[in-house]
Formats: sequence, structure tokens, C-alpha cells
Amino acid sequence: MSDRVRIAVIGAGLIGYRHIAAVRHAKGVELAGFVEPDEATRARGEATGATGFASLEALLSSGGADGVIVAVPNQIHEVVASDCIDAGLPVLVEKPLTDDISSGERLLRKAREAGIPVLTGHHRRHNPLIRKALEIVRSGDLGQLSTVQAQTWFLKPDRYFDVGWRRKKGAGPVYLNLIHDIDLLQAFCGPVATVQAMESNAVRGYEVEETAVILLRFASGLLGTVNVSDAAAAPWSWELTARENAHYPATAENCYWIGGTRGSLALPNLAVWQYQDDDGWWGPIGFTKPIFSFEDPLVLQVEQFAAVIRNDEAPLVSGEDGLSALRVIEAVKLSAASGQSVDVEGARG
Repeated sequence: MSDRVRIAVIGAGLIGYRHIAAVRHAKGVELAGFVEPDEATRARGEATGATGFASLEALLSSGGADGVIVAVPNQIHEVVASDCIDAGLPVLVEKPLTDDISSGERLLRKAREAGIPVLTGHHRRHNPLIRKALEIVRSGDLGQLSTVQAQTWFLKPDRYFDVGWRRKKGAGPVYLNLIHDIDLLQAFCGPVATVQAMESNAVRGYEVEETAVILLRFASGLLGTVNVSDAAAAPWSWELTARENAHYPATAENCYWIGGTRGSLALPNLAVWQYQDDDGWWGPIGFTKPIFSFEDPLVLQVEQFAAVIRNDEAPLVSGEDGLSALRVIEAVKLSAASGQSVDVEGARG
């Protein structure tokens, strides 16, 4: 392997374009090209100066790559990632890892047998803000964690649903948006053990849910709540608070709150709230805000992927992490459908 790690992107849709740009900006990495079977879409990608290929085979015959980012529709994540593993290529699969648990298990079993690393594209974990927040939580400064709350409210405009599949089951905010929040909550609080969920489509009346309210019991005994809606004109979601993506207008609001016996943390403004004495709610309370850097988490994710390819680091977000988040999402859907609490390990979509 040369000093610069060659990374290719499979899929030139919206997120594929962002990955292509991230590879171009990453240190110690070069873009080996992108794979896009649709001729018109491939031409748009090539117009940016990137080299396009109609198939993985064409990419490999051109000289190949050292690793591949898979950014194709969810339904073919397993097939495309499996082809990469067969070619001996480490893969970073855009979230969700696969479109159901069984396919995720098959993919990871195949990767283990082949000795090929699989990473999941939960890019938020690469954000320096999240890394600092994890430092705070793991330092014990908050004491024993006692509760967590997450809110992800935003408004998808009517034209968003002009695309038919977005009105169908499986395309709502639980599958498409909440999985990122679940990944972060498990990073902060450990694995989710049980969920109880309700969903509603009362506003638009489509097959797909637009709102879900979820109770979480973590394996540690910690309890949490999550409220997600794509039918609320509101600023309380990661996209509208974290300043990660310039396509979303930034606000000064928060969307996660993590409570402990010695302090609480609000995100993404990274305020650590603590009492100044031992009087609890009778005493004065104040906050501090640690310093952190602003860097594009997608670029940092590429650089970490390159480090994994070079065998310098272990994956920050592994395929197993991606499967764990998917298990929680499947449990949410099963609970909402049945009206019963669902154990995450028993969930099967």
C-alpha cells in the first residue's frame, strides 16, 4: 500500500456526493473513483472531476482501491458490501448497516470469516463535539447516570413526499433518522435492553409514521425517553443544532440531555450543569462549557477508515455497533406494532 490510502465510493446519490467530497478533503487519502451504474447519475459525478465506473468490477480492473465506502440504497447494502468483502476490500457502510437484522448478521459473519473490517457510517461519533461529550461522561464528572432524553423534531416539506417510497412503511423518521440518535445514546449510556414505543400518522395519513415516542431501558438500569417527529416545525434536532451540515440552518438550541447524580450535560451546546454545593435543588447551580474543535465529521470518518485500512486503529464505529443500533430500531417498530414492550436481543424485523 502506498503512503496515501485509496478509497472509492459506491453510489453517487446525495450522501454519496458528500462522501466523495469528504474523501477528497481527508488527509493521507486519495479518491480512487466512484461506482454508479446509472449513466446519467455517473455523468453528474464525473462532471466534478471524479473518475466514475459502471461497476465494482470496472473499478477493480482499473487498479482498484484499498477500501470502499458503500452509499447505495439500504436494500442492497448487504449485496454490495459482500461483493467488496469477496474482493478483499475493507468497507464502510453508510447507516443503516443493512435493511434488516438477518442480513446484517450474515454480512458480519462473512466479514469475520474473511478477516475483513466492516465499519458503519454513523458519522456523528467522529464529531469532536461528541468525542468531548464522551470524555465528560466517561470521566465520571456527571456521577452515576440516572436519565437521558433525546428529541428530534423537524419538518419535512410536502414536496419531500412526492417520491412514492417515502410515503410507504419503512421510510419514516424511525428508520431514516432516529438510528443516528440511537447510536449516540448507546455510545453515551451503553446498550439498550428494552423498548416501549408508540407511533402515529395522524397528520399526513400516509402508511409511514411521522411521530414516535419511545421509552428506553438500558442494560445498566438507566431509563430514557426519545421523541421523534418529521411533522413538527421545530429546531430541536441534531441537524438543526449541531452545525454539522451547512444545508441545515443552525440554531442555538439543544436536543439531548444526559442526567447524572453529580451533573447533567446538554448537547450540542456542551454545557455541563452542576451544583456548587451539596444542597441539591436548594443550592445554586451553574454551568461550564469545555472547548472543542470544529471539524467535518465526514472527513474525520474517512481518515479513521484509512487508519483502519492501514491497521493503525480499530474501527471507531464497527459493523457490530451498526447492527446494535439496527436491533434497537427493529425493537421500536415491533413494540409500536404490538403495543407491548420488546427486548432488543429478541427483536427480528
